[in-house]
Amino acid sequence: MQAMTAIGLMSGTSFDGVDVALIETDGETIARIGPSGYRPYSEAERATLRAALLDAVSLTDRTARPGVLAKAEALVIRAHAEAVDVFLKAHGLAASEIGIIGFHGQTVLHRPRERLTVQIGGGQALANRFGIPVVYDFRAADVAAGGEGAPLLPVYHRALAMRSSLKGPVAIVNLGGVGNITFLDGDADPVAFDTGPANAPIDDLVFKRTGARCDTDGRLAAAGTVDESAVAAVLEHPFFAKRPPKSLDRAEFASLPLDDLSLKDAAATATAIVAASVARALDFLPKRPGAFVIVGGGASNPTLMKMLRAHLGGEVRTANELGWSADALEAQGFAYMAVRSLRGLPITFPTTTGVKAPMTGGVLAEPR
Repeated sequence: MQAMTAIGLMSGTSFDGVDVALIETDGETIARIGPSGYRPYSEAERATLRAALLDAVSLTDRTARPGVLAKAEALVIRAHAEAVDVFLKAHGLAASEIGIIGFHGQTVLHRPRERLTVQIGGGQALANRFGIPVVYDFRAADVAAGGEGAPLLPVYHRALAMRSSLKGPVAIVNLGGVGNITFLDGDADPVAFDTGPANAPIDDLVFKRTGARCDTDGRLAAAGTVDESAVAAVLEHPFFAKRPPKSLDRAEFASLPLDDLSLKDAAATATAIVAASVARALDFLPKRPGAFVIVGGGASNPTLMKMLRAHLGGEVRTANELGWSADALEAQGFAYMAVRSLRGLPITFPTTTGVKAPMTGGVLAEPR
């Protein structure tokens, strides 16, 4: 198949905003990595999304939108449409030049053991707005088939590693709201699973105590002292001893035992929990990786990077150091996944989500 031009959209559980990225791909190799963009959420929009998390807790029907969820879904669709519109104009692109859009949506609930995962945001609305086919709802088929529905991007990590001629064994660690790890070694299917909490509890801690969105550049954590007993207590959680496949809902570690600590010490300890949980994940990999690539928001936190280097050993680099984009990588990944979905190629594997056999996923919305 000839490479097609695809746009990917990602709004993660850190609620920072919408990432947009363009790539050219045939769903297997990456022909070109194009520009990227970003549409931040306002404080009012973040407040709506946080409220949506609370209203999602009681969901049993993934199509229901009680309470603020309907308002939040309209917000997500509007923000993503604005992000695409600005991106196309900024880069002089016509909608007719784009073959497909991959739209992740906003995760508000993820309970695969109940065969329930909810990403709000309708792909049909975007398809109609731009006249471009949209693939969305990437997780549902895998979860319905008994998989974890996450992580979703190991197959894109593999394509990136091949493009960069990375030699295995190598681990790609994605630190968004939740952390996950992808292990790559030669031609074998990727091995992947969620590692534990990442930016979400740090962001929530800082927001609760200061109203700020995050610990910018890890400055609070750098000035604090880690409470090792608190780190050890969190790592006693059964999740860390569970063998993969495994994935997390953002709310699973929403309340860390840090209330008795000062803000700086709490930030340092929350950051240390992230690094320690990634290190614990190495116990479940087929081999010890010789190199690590850190992607996602965590790659921009120097304090977290310092802790990861202390825990992991080997060569630890950020995505940006490899010429990748730590910020746009997930959006790129959903552009790639959309093309794979169109081609009927697998996006999840027994070694990534625990699904019984490699399977494709995503729902295609054609413009009306």
